[in-house]
Amino acid sequence: MGLAQDRAAPVVNTRSGSIRGVVEDGLTVFKGVPYAAPPVGALRWRPAQPHPGWSDTLDATTYGPGSPQAVRQGDPVLGSHGLPPFDEDCLTLNVWTPGIDDARRPVLVWIHGGAFISGSGVMPNYSGETFARDGDLVVVTLNYRIGPLGLLYFESDDGAEQGNLWLTDQLAALRWVHDNIAAFGGDPDRVTVAGQSAGALSMAALAGHAGGGLFRRAVLQSVPLAMPLATPDEALARTAVYRELVGAKDEDELRTVPWPQLVEATAGLLASTMEWGHWTVPFMPVLEGGTLAREPVDNLLDGPGADIDVLIGWTREECAFTFALGEAYASTTKEQVLRRAQDSFGDGAAEAYAAYEAARPGARPIDVLIDLTTDELFRKPTLAFAEARAAGGRPVWTYEFDFPTPAHDGRLGAPHCLDLPFVFDNFDKWSHAPFLAGMDTRIRDGLARSMHQAWISFIRTGDPNHPAMPRWDRYDQQSRTTMHFDTVTKAVSHLSPH
Repeated sequence: MGLAQDRAAPVVNTRSGSIRGVVEDGLTVFKGVPYAAPPVGALRWRPAQPHPGWSDTLDATTYGPGSPQAVRQGDPVLGSHGLPPFDEDCLTLNVWTPGIDDARRPVLVWIHGGAFISGSGVMPNYSGETFARDGDLVVVTLNYRIGPLGLLYFESDDGAEQGNLWLTDQLAALRWVHDNIAAFGGDPDRVTVAGQSAGALSMAALAGHAGGGLFRRAVLQSVPLAMPLATPDEALARTAVYRELVGAKDEDELRTVPWPQLVEATAGLLASTMEWGHWTVPFMPVLEGGTLAREPVDNLLDGPGADIDVLIGWTREECAFTFALGEAYASTTKEQVLRRAQDSFGDGAAEAYAAYEAARPGARPIDVLIDLTTDELFRKPTLAFAEARAAGGRPVWTYEFDFPTPAHDGRLGAPHCLDLPFVFDNFDKWSHAPFLAGMDTRIRDGLARSMHQAWISFIRTGDPNHPAMPRWDRYDQQSRTTMHFDTVTKAVSHLSPH
């Protein structure tokens, strides 16, 4: 694979053809690079296929469209998520590199979240610029199929079931990185895959395919390990409900429906799956025998990903993201939360409620709901995972992001997604997000520098420690060390994983 460089118009030869990028603020950037064939026409709802390539030099100076999704504007937490334009022809990635050379830098591949229905790798929030510049890293972000185009599940005429197309996309992107990243100054043997929320769940699913040397480190931010995945029968039933919402009598008719109509029907499916006090999503990955044969987390315990380095954590009030400002929860009562607690604790619901109430002075019913669901979906399963990794002698570092936002009168605490601008240290790219309003910028920026550098250290060495923060030991069964990121960052030893 050859390589060439022109300061005005850098060109790299990939296995699919040559591409021309752009120099931005001292970094060389390639945007909208196809990593798989466009999943359109006959390839709609088919696993990602190799791109046929191109003969002329491809212009890679503008981002490709994101995966089709509804445009969210005015969200009181994030402001918006996802960046138009959208199109089915969305399987592209973006590369930031400090130099097209033979430096063989560590590589960060970032997978965006968004409940598998929103987000894209072209959002300014997830720009690879800060990591590339501050860490001397090659950074890759990607678009993958989400919503109905990436997560519907079908049974074909020959009886073979087809699903988890989103995962075939991500695997195709990782294979592209493995095959091409050396031409961008990166080291294919030092790849870290990182993601948040659905992106973190994706990372765990990808670990089932880690045996091919696609990556050696993993960062999982706010991974909902306790969210149940769909069985094939459940997924087929949900596809049938969705097809009725669209008004298509069968899969063949569904294939002819324009993507805006497919996206529009997602709102109906979301409404039909909502349940008070539960964090639900319209589409979920499917546990089937092909791409996703087991619970994603198991891949990192005794599967192909057992030996990779793992950094994992959560935010203290993850579920405030969904509940704290939602209209359906504006007048939450103790009785409602007790009924919800019965789903988790049965006859012990009242005792559990009292324990959560006592743990947070002045707790309101909505606070109990937030803490209960955060524990259930995120904190407890994450600590149980760390405990299991430690028991097997596998490397794992855990953290809790505790820094509360004063936005919305402090009702959010430290919600889902609040750690992202700190990890990327790019608050200028989050100016549209209401949940950052009112922060003390001096404290905010100091915490961001510390977290950002910890992530860089982990990506470069497999160890998040750096001189500007307290010692962060691996989680083990003796100390159970978890780093708490807050106004004062400190390592906390948990006496119990529960």
